[in-house]
Amino acid sequence: MLDKDTLSEVLAVALANGGDFADVFVEYKKLTGIGCEDGKIERIHSGIDSGAGIRVLLGDITSYAYTNDLSREGLLKAATIVSHAVAGQGGEKKTFVLQRVESPVKFEVLQRPDQVSTEQKVHAVRAADEAARIVDRSRIKQVMVGYSDIVQRVTIANSRGYFAEDERIRTRLMVNAVASEGAVIQTGYEAVGSHSGFELLERYKPEEVGAAAARRAVQMLTAKPAPAGKMPVVLAGEAGGTMVHEACGHGLEADLVQKGLSVYAGKIGRQVAASCVTVVDDATLPDRYGSYSFDDEGVPARKVVLIENGILKDFLYDRLTAHRDGVESNGHGRRESYQHKPIPRMGNTFITPGQDDPAQIIRDAGNGLLVKKMGGGQVNTTTGDFVFDVAEGYLIENGAVGPLVRGATLTGNGPAVLRLIEAVGSDLGFTIGTCGKDGQGVPVSDAQPTIRIKELVVGGTGHGE
Repeated sequence: MLDKDTLSEVLAVALANGGDFADVFVEYKKLTGIGCEDGKIERIHSGIDSGAGIRVLLGDITSYAYTNDLSREGLLKAATIVSHAVAGQGGEKKTFVLQRVESPVKFEVLQRPDQVSTEQKVHAVRAADEAARIVDRSRIKQVMVGYSDIVQRVTIANSRGYFAEDERIRTRLMVNAVASEGAVIQTGYEAVGSHSGFELLERYKPEEVGAAAARRAVQMLTAKPAPAGKMPVVLAGEAGGTMVHEACGHGLEADLVQKGLSVYAGKIGRQVAASCVTVVDDATLPDRYGSYSFDDEGVPARKVVLIENGILKDFLYDRLTAHRDGVESNGHGRRESYQHKPIPRMGNTFITPGQDDPAQIIRDAGNGLLVKKMGGGQVNTTTGDFVFDVAEGYLIENGAVGPLVRGATLTGNGPAVLRLIEAVGSDLGFTIGTCGKDGQGVPVSDAQPTIRIKELVVGGTGHGE
């Protein structure tokens, strides 16, 4: 998008008054969004946004400015502003020779969404809406369908001579269905998304996504109240990795660790989970929503083993936090847009599959709760304490899957739960989302195999044992 000579000049101006490091993040993105509610297409919007963020680091001090003026003059103006915020020693003007950094990760896109007509996208949204409604026309009261795609091109250059270019293409479809009968109202949610093009909706048919959300809402109408008390809990692989993402993953982001806001601070090399648990963040996975070739600081993506056989091995770093710990960034400096500074963020975070048969994990649970879909929740990253809603859960009775229940919540402590995992299945199921932190949202995936937790507090409106 911008030539190397211009970027080199911008870096030189940014460091004119001193500083240890400078970088430029240039972004061009084209977005499309379609919303359908009450059977009507309520909105179709598309737009283009572009701009650049310029940063200077001096020790632990960060100076940051951004602009949507990508002319040479506009960039130099922003660089001048950011340079004046650094209280360093000015020196001889430097010239930076930028060398392209290549990533071994390439993502295949079969149908670029910017080459797919709006009519085709609207047709997919309508198909999902209709499929949800025909599940039960009398009890499905509301269906909301959202489609979005983004084509993002970035150019990143820094004062160490790094120059990287990347294109990220993501597509997403979500359906939320509301069912009611008498005084009972229940919802069902289903979402698919990946680092891919419109071919996503060939792998996951809109009709199937819509029907899955509606069936979940309808089924929950006749579910019995969940019991309350301590009991074994099996999280099915299809439930995705909400637990590992929220109760564990955020606590492994290096900025929270360095601020003393993580229970994992000072525990590298120590056992923090059961020996059957290995946690990985791998942004190089194909077709995953949280994947990327480079992070937003131009560091090539890589697989990072965070916990191995229960032992804490690493944290998720961006350049700034890596410098503080005297290590190299492992490619997890991410930002929402050019208007935001990079911070350590997850990409695709998951517990790796084990050797246990998922069906046997349930049979060995005796009496407990099987969770097939997680809902929302709250986590305190400083303590690891969490509360999660269960969107779809079943009683386990004498090792067999029993009736569907509603109103269940899971309460516990993330590090404690990791130690209480006693079986890890050979399967693996992913979910997607937009992870929020420090006012920024970035696309992520999380996953887990079927796991059994020895004991967890289940909240409900029914009677426990």
